[in-house]
Formats: sequence, C-alpha cells, structure tokens
Amino acid sequence: MKNNDVTIPNSKSTKDKIKIILVLALPAVIENLFQTILGFVDTYFVSKIGLAEVSAVGVTNALLAIYFALFMAIGVAANVRIANFIGAKQPEKARHIAQQSVILAILIGILTGIITIFFAEPLLKLMGIEENVLEAGVIYFKIVAIPSVFMSLMFVLSAILRGAGDTRAPMKVSILINIVNGVLDYILIFGFWLIPEMGITGAAIATVVSRIIGSLALFYYIKRTPVLAFRKDYWKPDKQHIRELVTLGGPASGERLVMRIGQIVYFGFIVALGTNVFAAHQIAGNVEVLSYMIGYGFATAATILVGQQIGAGNIGEAKKYAVLCTGIGIGLMTIIGVLIFTLGNWAGSIFTNDAEVIENIGTSLKVSGVFQPFLGLLLILTGAFQGANNTKFPMYLTAAGMWGIRTLLVYLLGIQLGWGLLGVWIAIGIDIAFRAVVLTIQFKRGKWISVKKDAEDECHPQTSKETMSGCVNNY
Repeated sequence: MKNNDVTIPNSKSTKDKIKIILVLALPAVIENLFQTILGFVDTYFVSKIGLAEVSAVGVTNALLAIYFALFMAIGVAANVRIANFIGAKQPEKARHIAQQSVILAILIGILTGIITIFFAEPLLKLMGIEENVLEAGVIYFKIVAIPSVFMSLMFVLSAILRGAGDTRAPMKVSILINIVNGVLDYILIFGFWLIPEMGITGAAIATVVSRIIGSLALFYYIKRTPVLAFRKDYWKPDKQHIRELVTLGGPASGERLVMRIGQIVYFGFIVALGTNVFAAHQIAGNVEVLSYMIGYGFATAATILVGQQIGAGNIGEAKKYAVLCTGIGIGLMTIIGVLIFTLGNWAGSIFTNDAEVIENIGTSLKVSGVFQPFLGLLLILTGAFQGANNTKFPMYLTAAGMWGIRTLLVYLLGIQLGWGLLGVWIAIGIDIAFRAVVLTIQFKRGKWISVKKDAEDECHPQTSKETMSGCVNNY
C-alpha cells in the first residue's frame, strides 16, 4: 500500500493492520515532531530576549488556542466526512465537502482576524499579566493573529489531505515551514546584515511568513491529488454541507473551547504565582509536547482508519484499528514518559540558567512523565471517537474534566495548599487520567459510534446489498 492511497483495504492479519497504521501514523508523528521543534525554536530564541517575552508568547498562545479550536473543529469535520465518503467510494462528495470546508475556514479566519484588530489588548488583560508582559504580548498577538486566515487554512488543508489518507504531504509541509521559521526567527529576532534586530516582533513575523508558505504548499499538494483536486463549480457555498461541517465540527470546537477557556482561567492562577513560575510552566509545556507528537500521530491514523471503515460499513474493522492504534501509541508514549521524567531538569537548563526555574521545570516534567500512558489513551481514543462521527461525548467529558477536576484542583493544590507548579501538574494529570478511563469504559461498552446520515443519500429498505454498504449511517 502506498501512503497516498485514498482507500484502506480490509486486512486479514494483525501484522498487515499494524503496517497500515504505521504508514499513516509515522508521517503524522514526524509532522508533529517538526511542530514541536518549531515550539522549541521559538521558545529558545525568545528566551534569549527575556523571561517576560517567554511569558508574553505563552499567554498569547493560550488565547490563540481558542482560535485554533475553531480552525481545528472545521478540520476534524472535514477529515472525518472525507474519510467516510472515500470509504463509501463516493469521491465527488469527498471533493465537494473538502472545498466547502475551505470556504468555511476562510470565513472563520477573517472573522478571528477582525476580532484581534479590535480586542487584542482587552483579551490579554483578562489574563492578569504584568505590564511589561502585556506590552510584548499585544505586539506578538496582533502580528500573528490578524492574518489568522492562514492559520485556519493550514489546519483545514492538512485535515483534507489526511482525510484522503495522505499524511505525507502535511509532513513535508511541516518540515518546510519549520525550516523557514527557524531561519527567519534567527534573522529577524537578532538581526542579520542589513536587517535590524526586531526582538519579539521578528518572532511574530517569522511565524506569519511560514504559515503563508505552508498554506500555499498545501494547496499545491491538494491540486496534485486526483480525488481532491478542486473544481470551479464546487466553490459555490453549499448550505447543506456547511451545516454538516458545523454540526459535526461544533462539538469538536466546543471541546477545544472548553479546554482553552479553562486553561486561561488556571493560567491566571499560575500567573499569580509569578512571572518566573509561569515561564517555567510554559517551558515545561514545550518540552512535554514531545509526547503529544506521538499521541496526535496515532490519533490521526485512528481517525482516518476508523472513518474509512465506518464509511465502508465495516464496524468490526473500525474497532480493531482503534484498539491497535491505541495500544501502539500508549507503548511509545510510555517510553517518552520515562525520558521526560528522567531528563526534565536537563531539558530546563537548555532554556534558562535560573536554578529555581530549572527546578520547577524538572518537577513539572516528572509529574508529566508519570501520566504519559493516560495521555496516550486519551488522545488516541478521542481520535477514534471522532473518526466514528462521535464528537459530542469527548466535548461533554472535556467540560467535566476541565471544570470539575483540572481548574478546581489547580486552585486547591497549586494556590490554596501552596504546592506551586507541583500541584498544578498533578491536577492536570488527574484530569487526563479521569478522562482516559471514562473514554475507555465508553469504548468497551460500544457507545463510541455515532454515524451521520448524508442528506444526499436515500438508503431505502429495497436498496441493494452493494449500495447499502455506502449507506453507512443506517448502522
């Protein structure tokens, strides 16, 4: 099987299934690795300006994560429905909904850019940050988020390619933009030859330029993919498909928004502990992302494989792929957890010479290492649920975990009991473990599939058996 094949054949052996999973997951893991490197490079270069700038970027990214939630929701919906249609051997519907998702992405990207123009400073002030952090944060936020249409396009165009079973193209684009971003970071932050030193402004410009290049490159790869190559007559907005994307993506967006809004609240608690403590939290988060690259990689494979098998009406195969993706991902993330636990202090020393900050980073990463298996379970099973068109349950579960467990425990353990970052990261770990266990129970009970009906299909009782396999929503 080639990686850019758009249909996943039914495999008779577990070994063949594992090969298919790895073919899809590993490029996504590599893509996430380069995204992680991007975060490392940004944090490393910005840390050379000062810890206030690190905090400014961190707080800004917490707000940008709300935008990401909207963009990612469109991407999730497009990914799942494209996979469903391709599995049901309906490529024209896959192409049509792909173009409708691009239209929606552009509209949402423009809207978030307008919001940034008028509300950048008030939104950052909600975080309760110090004046020197606010000033740097406003500069960074406006430059990065006003042209957020390119963020939106990158999320959605990558999701379109993945929905068609192509994880290599997004990986290649990720490598490209990370190289561009790294080079521009160095040149624009510190200055080079005739280019003056721009500091945090330079970091923001580098990010925007890399996203523009990434969007253009993804369009190029879609154009080269026969099943996805855009048609002029499909650019007319289609209310039905846009409603379908919003309906499926809405809960995914809700899940992310609940997570990010809760994150903003408990970020406020961490900020109250001091700028250096928050900087340590941000640096630890950038190191921990190493584990997320594996979780999201195998979650991507789970979404594609489950989505295509659901589209083809093969429920049993969908479950087998979900179990295999989860098992392999947990094993790899456990190994990463051991490394994070062991090397946390050393990783912190890369970013700063402040002994207290390094100690806080090390403590945070030790806690994170312990909870890595649960994180893998949570991320990959969420991908499987999404592939099965079930975006609502993860949203409800995230709301319960974020507000009933994480935010409450961050305040109690981190602030009230005075445990500082140790309490914060324990609270995060408990939330992750809770949600992972609940998802597992729901999966074992068979309550993870919520298949959608395509309004264009009429699956009548007299429909032939062959056609019925495409009417997946009657399951």
